[in-house]
Amino acid sequence: METVSKKAIDPETGEKYQIDFPAPEVVRQAILELDFPLEGIKIKETAEKFAENFNLSEEQKNAKIKSKGQFLDLFYYDVVAAAFRYLLRKKKLHQPGGKRTPYFLVQEEEQEDIKEEEKQEEVAPTVEDIEDIYEKVHKELAEELLEEIKKKPPAFFEKLVIDLLVAMGYGGSHEDAGKAVGGGGDEGIDGIINEDRLGLDVVYVQAKQWEGSVSRPEIQKFAGALQGQRARKGIFITTSEFTKGCVEYVKSIDSKIILIDGQQLAQFMIEHDVGVSTTKTYEIKRVDSDYFAETE
Repeated sequence: METVSKKAIDPETGEKYQIDFPAPEVVRQAILELDFPLEGIKIKETAEKFAENFNLSEEQKNAKIKSKGQFLDLFYYDVVAAAFRYLLRKKKLHQPGGKRTPYFLVQEEEQEDIKEEEKQEEVAPTVEDIEDIYEKVHKELAEELLEEIKKKPPAFFEKLVIDLLVAMGYGGSHEDAGKAVGGGGDEGIDGIINEDRLGLDVVYVQAKQWEGSVSRPEIQKFAGALQGQRARKGIFITTSEFTKGCVEYVKSIDSKIILIDGQQLAQFMIEHDVGVSTTKTYEIKRVDSDYFAETE
């Protein structure tokens, strides 16, 4: 069976890792071959059925993905659900009852009728539809940011780190932060920045513009450098990812080290408007029921 690699996240450690699942075309074909009951089929029950049919391991069944602040089942939300949405767009399935209702298999002779009905209805997108589009645009923007960062020289990445930390409230003024960070690296430390505007405490920074995963020895080296400076806090930023050993190690030491991988870096940049600009802003409004409520 053909498989593809998906990115999952450990809810306890926040570590991201790769895990294999049946390829999209395999899942789509399996859906089309299902015996659809009269009441239709829902995504969740299909995912549970496929978990057994595809002989998924416990690790595959329990793999999570983070969405809207929640940890959701990766196989259900990012594999099976995507296959249903694809078949819906291709007019192989339809939902007569609308969003979040059972799916039905479309017979070939019905496809033209469904297309004609959809043209006539011209249903406006729901808030959920808009949220899905927003998340997709947000994800694509984060990926594009990382691609651009990796093309740039180390000096640019150093400046980016300064800009981001200042935007997040560290380092006092941008001028002060610029003086504090960036000295070519000193025993595993790339720079020092104030934790607050008053400079009551400092944070040591290490920035790695890497392609491969950052392994535990690199973090140990950084932790050792912190001890050499009698420092208690550090931030390790990379354009790639951290291994599980890194995440476990920082939990076991006295020094407080924050790990920021490429995905988190891009999210912080978007959140704090570093390297991005707003092209358009849309307001979604609803009827104010209080305004129209009857008064006594």
